[in-house]
Order: sequence, then C-alpha cells, then structure tokens
Amino acid sequence: MNQRVSRRAFVLAGATLALAPLAGCSLGSAVSFNGADITGADFGRDFRLTDPDGRERTLADFKGKVVLMFFGFTQCPDVCPTALARAAEVKQLLGPDGERLQVLFVSVDPERDTPEILRAYTAAFDPTFLALYGDSARLAETAKEFKVIYQKVPTGSSYTIDHTAVTYAFDPQGRLRLKLSHSQNAIEYAADVRKLLHSA
Repeated sequence: MNQRVSRRAFVLAGATLALAPLAGCSLGSAVSFNGADITGADFGRDFRLTDPDGRERTLADFKGKVVLMFFGFTQCPDVCPTALARAAEVKQLLGPDGERLQVLFVSVDPERDTPEILRAYTAAFDPTFLALYGDSARLAETAKEFKVIYQKVPTGSSYTIDHTAVTYAFDPQGRLRLKLSHSQNAIEYAADVRKLLHSA
C-alpha cells in the first residue's frame, strides 16, 4: 500500500514538472531538444553539497561545462545504474566534446551512502563522474529546490528508496535548461548536450 501511494506521488510529480512554465525560452527558443525545455524555470537554481573528498560544491564549480544531474542511491537495483551507464555512453558519443560534460550523482540515501561508497560507485561508470551528498536537512532542501521527491520503502529488515527519476541538464553558463526523461536513450541525450555546448 505504502509503495503504491509513493509511486503515485512520483507520477504526479512528473506531471507537474512536465507542465512547468516554459517562460523565458528566449535563451534557447531557436533550438529544439529531445528533452523538455525548461529554460527560465524558477527552480533548480543552485545547490550546496559535498563531494567525496569533503569539498563543498555549487554549480559555479562547473562553469564552461554542460552538467547532467541525477538524484539516486547506490543500492538502487535498476534505475540509477541505468542512468549512469547511459551517461557514460553519452560522454563516449560526444567524442572530444565529452571533456566538457560533467555528470553529478546526488545521493538520496545519506544513511548508507558514505563518501567512500559514493566515490567507488560513480568511478565504476566513469572516473570523471562526481557524487554529491548532504545531511538529511541539506538533502531535503536540495530536493525541494529541484522538485525531486524521495521516500523510504521498507523491504524486510532493510529499505529501498522511491525517487524521482529525471536528469537535469545545465548549460555551460550554469542555467537549468532541460529535463531529460529516464525513457530517453543515450543518442537523444547526447544530441541535446551537443546543442547546449554549441548554442551557448
């Protein structure tokens, strides 16, 4: 029952995001994307999270790169590893432009995702991918800013986490531009990233 309710919440959240106002499309009105163009959105403006080396990170650290940002957890059985494997394929498809792509994986499981576990997890997909985390309060604040929902679901003596499964894309100026669906493929993602890199 609990799981059914939480899944419904994520469907509703996705619908809300899809209907987010697209005002301010002047930044990229001449460009069409595979993902949802949310240029000018009044959310996802910045974050303040910690990397596995203990450094505080914000969007300003990645200026000059397209940032793909995904929320998940290392014990996720399917959605999260699929998202990171796809991101690794995107980087490969970009060729030399892949050097200007930064993938960020934000943990929604501060209890279990230690810095060491996060570092090893992202490195298994690509050594340049960066995991970020915060305590429960910082995570809640960040998730609210990015309209991400996450919820523990008990499974026997442990738990899993239901969470919003979208990838956000920021342009090289650090502006939120796209909401990419989990159902899209690496070719579609790469095409959008390339457009952001070359239309800025």
